[in-house]
Amino acid sequence: QVQFVESGGGLVKPGGSLRLSCAASGSTLDYAILGWFRQGPGQERERIACVGIHGGTYIIDSVKGRFTISRGSAKNSMYLQMHSLTPEDTAVYYCGARRWSSGLGCEAYAPSEYAEWGQGTQVTVSS
Repeated sequence: QVQFVESGGGLVKPGGSLRLSCAASGSTLDYAILGWFRQGPGQERERIACVGIHGGTYIIDSVKGRFTISRGSAKNSMYLQMHSLTPEDTAVYYCGARRWSSGLGCEAYAPSEYAEWGQGTQVTVSS
């Protein structure tokens, strides 16, 4: 049974930076699509970035230029580097994974098409 675990969240002041990590255990299979999502209080889960198995990435406009997604060297791992954080970035951040890709860019897949999820890590941006 594969498990994805996020880490690196915490409390940071506006303008600060955090680096989130997502690591998988319990599986030797490759997951073609990995994505970062966030869910603020009373909000729906929002996909903010994703990366395909060959390294192609997608980032939503509202965080472009501030956030960077990358795959790690370990199987099914990835990072989210976040800079210039604002209170609007406060949310629980989740990593999600999809086993297969049909050749489309990672942005083609909605959250409902991700099969595996981590438990989330809280990011709070506050002075």
